[in-house]
Amino acid sequence: MLWAISRVCKPNTAAAREAGLEPHRNYLKSQKRILVLSGAQFTDDGTEQVGSLLIVNVNSRAEAQAFLDGDPFMQAGLFSSATITRMRKGQWNPEAAEGA
Repeated sequence: MLWAISRVCKPNTAAAREAGLEPHRNYLKSQKRILVLSGAQFTDDGTEQVGSLLIVNVNSRAEAQAFLDGDPFMQAGLFSSATITRMRKGQWNPEAAEGA
């Protein structure tokens, strides 16, 4: 089943995020078998990261939470909140994201 994970960045964490980017990306690569989609969320003008969205395919909320807890960004305390919501696949059109 699919789980959407939405996280809100704490203010003034850009430098810490940059410093921890490589371990975070390595973690996501290590989770490729369950990670459907991930990406940062930005202000409308694209100048400031405000959060992130991840979608994982796991069997339970506990597994989604374990995935979230394993992320070095979470361990570094870069987010003020994180929400896990079960979802189902409706439309699936990955080609629409090409070039984004």
